Amino acid sequence: MSVAAPAPAASADPPSDPAAPPPRSRPWRAHLTVAVIALGLAVYVTNGLWRDPYGNVLSDNVGDQAWFEWLLGYGVQTLSQGSDPFFTQLMNAPVGVNLAANTSITVYTLLFAPLTHLAGPPVTFVTILTLNLAVSAMAWYLFFGRWLVRNAGAAALAGLFCGFAPGFIAHVNGHLNWSAGWVAPFVLWRVLKLREPGRWLRNGLLLGLALAVGFSIAPEGLFYVAIACGVFIGTWSLARAVRDEAKAAFWTVVRALGVAAGVAGALLSYPLYMHFAGPQTFTGTGFNQRYFVEDVAAYLSYPSRSFAALFGLGSDLGPNRTEETSYFGLPLVVLMAVTLVLLWRRADPGRRATLRAVAVTGLVFLVLSWGPRLNWMGEELGLPLPYAALARLPLFDSALPLRFALAVVGVFGILLALVVDQLLDHRISAPNTRTALWATIVVSLIPIFPLPVRHQERAPEPDFIADGTWQRYVSENGVLTALPFALNVHADGQRWQAYTMARGGPQFRMPDGYFLGPMVNGEEGKKLMGRIGAPPRATDWLFTRAALYGYVPRLTNADRERARADFAYWGVEAVFLADEITGSDHRVLFRQAVQTAAVGLLGEPERVGDVLLWRIRPGVDPVDR
Repeated sequence: MSVAAPAPAASADPPSDPAAPPPRSRPWRAHLTVAVIALGLAVYVTNGLWRDPYGNVLSDNVGDQAWFEWLLGYGVQTLSQGSDPFFTQLMNAPVGVNLAANTSITVYTLLFAPLTHLAGPPVTFVTILTLNLAVSAMAWYLFFGRWLVRNAGAAALAGLFCGFAPGFIAHVNGHLNWSAGWVAPFVLWRVLKLREPGRWLRNGLLLGLALAVGFSIAPEGLFYVAIACGVFIGTWSLARAVRDEAKAAFWTVVRALGVAAGVAGALLSYPLYMHFAGPQTFTGTGFNQRYFVEDVAAYLSYPSRSFAALFGLGSDLGPNRTEETSYFGLPLVVLMAVTLVLLWRRADPGRRATLRAVAVTGLVFLVLSWGPRLNWMGEELGLPLPYAALARLPLFDSALPLRFALAVVGVFGILLALVVDQLLDHRISAPNTRTALWATIVVSLIPIFPLPVRHQERAPEPDFIADGTWQRYVSENGVLTALPFALNVHADGQRWQAYTMARGGPQFRMPDGYFLGPMVNGEEGKKLMGRIGAPPRATDWLFTRAALYGYVPRLTNADRERARADFAYWGVEAVFLADEITGSDHRVLFRQAVQTAAVGLLGEPERVGDVLLWRIRPGVDPVDR
């Protein structure tokens, strides 16, 4: 995620002592103003969903929105039925899904369960998405104001930049974990408090709680924060100007870290076990680490949802619109380089120790984001990079390299806060320099001002599900599936199950689903590489081809025999096809082809309200033809 820098006691720029109060109080009026601006911007970015939370969906990531809506529904199930928050049998029948090995956002699902039950997962989803953006900007503002700069305006501008940076706007496309940019300043604040003399127990306890919360929402992001802290603190501590200060704080920090590790370990013992050794675990993510990398040129380009894109300057160098994780634009990159040089020349040895640590941290994450091989303008070059040596290590093997670029947002935020602070306090007094810096800041930030995320209409929940009619055709805890089977590119069935869970009461299980799991279902797949969704069988793949491509092969009795075996494996008792089905990214699904495939395998359906239904009972075979 992101990293920030304290001003060490050896620095001439206050605040000098992390344990001391800030040199100038921050009026509540300033806090309220920043909060209102941040919330207004967040609603503006997500307004397409707010217009109709039930009928609109993020068109650039339909699948991930369905996944997180499913988790929110499962949060109600967890509290009302006492379900395991880290493993479920409701999806991927008959073997289930390891939620701990996925992104389970447990704190969110439980905290917002009352809202989910009352208003439904779609409303909770857009609420959290909006709050993630607003709270992230506010958290960075408070962090910079407490630890880095005197001027509230400088803290506000840098905080809003971090909260609404292009990488995080891109992740608003469906990611309740990665859009939670507040996790970084939340944890970093507690890390910087560790060196307070005499408070190692209290600070260690609070850091342990912060780590547990961060892990439950964005474990991969927390991993990046840990790396950033290690790089920054290690680099800063080695500077001659602050070496004595670092030595004096060493044992206080060590004791506090020991307490934090104990608290976090106790709170996370079960989810960590499930993540690394529980059923249905896997290595990797199912995503290609040589594909999900940051193109060097992307740092100099503009994102697809930015003011610059209105004038045709948006780039397509990312693997998809959700992963445009840098895209700062050439002016901002140049501004940051010039700012670093300018601040370095004006700094005393203590402040230089901080700036050096910030620069090294940014450089490390910059290089890591490029992945195993250097990419330029969409072409992979033959130059190997450090990530090639890390890709198979634990934790790194489950990370996507391009997301390391999100840490650079925090580094840029630090430099922006420092230079604006000096400009507003007139510590940079040369008129020409001041004018040039202000002009460059404006030219750098206006092009990356975000546009609202794209949305599209989606198929409504059929009455067959909404009014509980399905219960007449499925036994208690029985298996029911929509057609096509739930997957990231056609996820209707998964979100409809989410709505059922959110209401409480009887539930059905379903085969397949959009999640990360092992290449082979069952315990034998624990050490296998990860993949997206369940390993496909002949029947679910037949419906996927029909939905995506309109292709239905000439069906034979051999196909029907495989269907018998597949339905028996899943334990399916009934399948249904709604009158409307939704694809991703404005993709039109071939509903008629899905119906043709179902009739060819199962015979003519019965009309039950607003769905076509095929009953599949134990001992009753699909129709032979």
